Amino acid sequence: MGEPIKLLIVDDNEDILSTFYEFFNSMGYEVKTAEDGFVALKILRDKSNFFDVLITDLVMPNISGVGLISIVKKEYSHLKIIAMTGYGDQPGALASEAEADIVLFKPIDLFKIENTITRLLNPEKEKE
Repeated sequence: MGEPIKLLIVDDNEDILSTFYEFFNSMGYEVKTAEDGFVALKILRDKSNFFDVLITDLVMPNISGVGLISIVKKEYSHLKIIAMTGYGDQPGALASEAEADIVLFKPIDLFKIENTITRLLNPEKEKE
């Protein structure tokens, strides 16, 4: 395997952040976390080409996930985006509007997210 896949995970829930961090770290990913969209943007702007995938919650203080996705799509168009929400259809619809690559509903199985990352980064594998 080449370079580790680099993830930026954004959620205002510390338990979720630490669970995701532990899981993906143990799977060999390089992981950074942010507790809201504002912090996430600071991290992205520090190391602009650092990440392969952004995993973000949609409903957060400061900059919402939807706001974050819109900015990221403009400034870091190579980044694949997985949006997560625990709040029914409304934020999900917003995320699609903001052009997240995929929207998942909480609670989310971490293996399912891992699977989704693999599919997003290797679309050619899908055809097999």
